[in-house]
Amino acid sequence: MDFAIRRANPDEYDLLGEITAQAYLRDGLLDFGESDEYLGELRDVAKRAAAAEVLVAVENGRLLGGVTFVPGGGPMADIAGAGEAEIRMLAVDRAARGRGAGEALVRACVDRARATEACVRIVLSTQRTMRSAHRIYERLDFVRTPERDWNPLPHLDDITLLTYQLTL
Repeated sequence: MDFAIRRANPDEYDLLGEITAQAYLRDGLLDFGESDEYLGELRDVAKRAAAAEVLVAVENGRLLGGVTFVPGGGPMADIAGAGEAEIRMLAVDRAARGRGAGEALVRACVDRARATEACVRIVLSTQRTMRSAHRIYERLDFVRTPERDWNPLPHLDDITLLTYQLTL
């Protein structure tokens, strides 16, 4: 592991937004492809960074991927409640996958959650097809919480997001 995990710099926002968008598009995770309105959210790193902490994995000056850490509540939280932090929008550039950057980003979020006062767990949502991410979460002792699974687009029945949590 020859990369560093740190906060994203504003001059990296556009590139990270594109890495994130392309990861979701190329992995077939957006229902409507380029017209999916969530794609704009994935690309808008500045908006995320204003409301949460955006972390990146960097190797020799090259951005490998990133994640959004939501320390609790606020506009970036999807499912986090009181005493919970949330992980959102984990993505690693396709060319950099399989080298531990995704796991290192998740570990950094766990470390931040442990350092957050009154935080007792970290939660996240994921799609059924994100199996590589599921393996990372399970390796780090996250457990499935099917009672929290939810649908961000209620008018589409087949978009249920799976949830995981790690009690700190």
